[in-house]
Amino acid sequence: MMETEVQSEQAGLQPAFFELNETFDLDTNQWILLEGYKECGHPAVPAIQPYVFDRDRLRKLLAFLDSPESDGLYLTGPTGCGKTSLVVQAAARLHWPTQMVPVHGRMELDDLLGQKVLEKGSTPYQYGALSTAVKEGHILILDEMDVADPSELAGLYDLLDGAPLVLAQNGGEIIPVHPRFRFVATGNSAGTGDGSGLYQGVLRQSLAWLDRFRVIEVDYPDEFTELLILNQMVPDLPVVVREKMVKLANEIRRLFTGDLNGRGEGEAQLSVTLSTRGLVRWARLSLRFQGAPRVFEYTLEQTLTARVEPAERQAIHRIASDVFGELWEGGIE
Repeated sequence: MMETEVQSEQAGLQPAFFELNETFDLDTNQWILLEGYKECGHPAVPAIQPYVFDRDRLRKLLAFLDSPESDGLYLTGPTGCGKTSLVVQAAARLHWPTQMVPVHGRMELDDLLGQKVLEKGSTPYQYGALSTAVKEGHILILDEMDVADPSELAGLYDLLDGAPLVLAQNGGEIIPVHPRFRFVATGNSAGTGDGSGLYQGVLRQSLAWLDRFRVIEVDYPDEFTELLILNQMVPDLPVVVREKMVKLANEIRRLFTGDLNGRGEGEAQLSVTLSTRGLVRWARLSLRFQGAPRVFEYTLEQTLTARVEPAERQAIHRIASDVFGELWEGGIE
């Protein structure tokens, strides 16, 4: 038995196989077995949450998880569209431990590798998320990787090329790459900077770094899929309300991107958008405050419009009133 496999078993991880349709609630005519881990209560395995998988994106993700072939995986798309959730919920269903690292502009390589800590008079080495993932066969997710300093990420080139991880701070410890280790990153840009000006802090990444990744483009779900999502998340919300919410979300996104499609000349482009994440939040808050006057306006403010200028808030609420009709003045029946 390989050393890395022994390490996984010592961590309570044993291989297991899962059938595609049953695991991801699909109805394809294919019988495909996917490798993951047996359920063992590992603390790093994400919790299963309601999620509607896009088949094409899921296919690409599962192909990567099955055989990365020395690649990393980069998911790019607008805020709140489900990039991270796609990976996390797939990992949850395969019982695959996952290390999540929210990236920030001051992140250093040692934050990923680990560091010595003071503990009862001694200074043991505490492994970071990357070292743990490499050692035990977890999925590492760098969330919003495109805000990281490219010079810090340069220290990971050799790792993605298959070289073992070397921990200089821990006496030069060498960690062989576990065969089940996967390197995943997400970002609002494609790694070449943000020309739109919508995402502050996004940096242009090195071409040499980006060349080590497969890329999956993720966008907001279509209306039918978002209705399915709301049906799972807030089944007690009336169908007509869910439909109006999804319609408004798409209208806000259209104005956010400036896609007027030959209509609405003179319409102002919005500076905010209603993501799928925000849409679910709005629906949940509407149920929570269903007794409030003008509940949909009340909860839309908490979800989105309280953080925009008054004129833009009025514009969004005016659009919402047109979409909801008489429902906008009332409540949930």
